[in-house]
This record gives sequence, structure tokens and C-alpha cells, in this order.
Amino acid sequence: MGKDPNKPKGKMSSYAYFVQTCREEHKKKHPDASVNFSEFSKKCSERWKTMSAKEKGKFEDLAKQDKIRYDREMKNYIPPKGEKKKRAKDPNAPKRPPSAFFIFCADHRPKIKSESPGLSIGDVAKKLGEMWNSTCAEDKQPYEKKAAKLKEKYDKDMAAYRAKGKPDSGKKAPGMAMKAKKRDDDDDDDDEEDEEEDEDDDEDEDDE
Repeated sequence: MGKDPNKPKGKMSSYAYFVQTCREEHKKKHPDASVNFSEFSKKCSERWKTMSAKEKGKFEDLAKQDKIRYDREMKNYIPPKGEKKKRAKDPNAPKRPPSAFFIFCADHRPKIKSESPGLSIGDVAKKLGEMWNSTCAEDKQPYEKKAAKLKEKYDKDMAAYRAKGKPDSGKKAPGMAMKAKKRDDDDDDDDEEDEEEDEDDDEDEDDE
């Protein structure tokens, strides 16, 4: 499904605002020059690392304002029919555990980055995917066992969390039980999306 043009624009991070400012400065100084994006990104990243907290402050303020704007717009946003509106997540809800592949990535990503520091986030992810696909079933087992244990713990934590959140639930009518199951399945879908978003965020932080 194509993106809804009425959906609020995603919120920007303080670093994204900084890069945007760098681009504007570069355009003013070199209006006709074409930009080597990877070289430009590298320079921005190096400059960001050397900046003081005070210098970063104005970009952090912009990011905070944009988050307020985004949250406000998302509250009023009604997705098109057939598209699910993502509910605000309860910060106290148990966090969905990583899959075997994500655990594998966490183990191997530092090595890839140290061996090939110039690789982009996408290239690192691609390399990790290739490594996982070429790993034999026997070598995948430790990751799958760890993922299964974490999933088991998550299921127990979720059962306790839901029971705590619904003290007066009692026995549900069949229709209500189905609705609750559908809602729980939706939560799992959202958690999978969040897991991927968290993974992207971790990589962005590594790269800064």
C-alpha cells in the first residue's frame, strides 16, 4: 500500500536537523557544486562528534519541538480505511524479545564495523543477512535457543502484565475473547515493527 499523503511528516532527530543545516550552509557556499553524499555524511558525523553540548542544544530543541508537533498531528490523524492506526505504546509493557537473527547481528555487527569502518548502515545489514543465510543450522542453534528462552520469558511477562492491567476481567464472552486476541495479535505486530525501528536507532547511534 502506498504512503498516505495526509499522514503527518515523521519527526526529525537533533542530528537530522544538524545535517539539514550543514546542507543549507554547503548550498550557500557552493550553489552549483554537486554533493558526494557519503563524503558529506562522513564530514557531518565527524563535526557532530566534536561539537559541545551547548552547540548541540539548539538542534536538540528543534527536535523536541518537532516531536511535540508530530505527537499532536498523530493524535488528530485518521488513517485510511483498511490501514491500522498505531496505538501509543505503554512504556511499562514488556519489550518484545529479539529474534535469533537479531541476536546474531548484535554478536557480529561490531566485527564487521571494525573490519570495514566505511560501510553504510544498509551495507552492514546486507552483509549480516548474507552471513546469517550462509550459517549452517547447527551454528544457528545457540541463537535460536537464546531467542526461544527470551520469547518464553516475554510470554510469561506479558501474561502477568495483562493480568495486572485487567483485574476485573473475569470470564469473557466468546466475542469479547476474540476481540482481545485480535488486539493482542495487533500488539505483537506493532512490537515487531518497533523491534526493527529500535535496531535502526541503535545503528544510527553507532554511526554518530
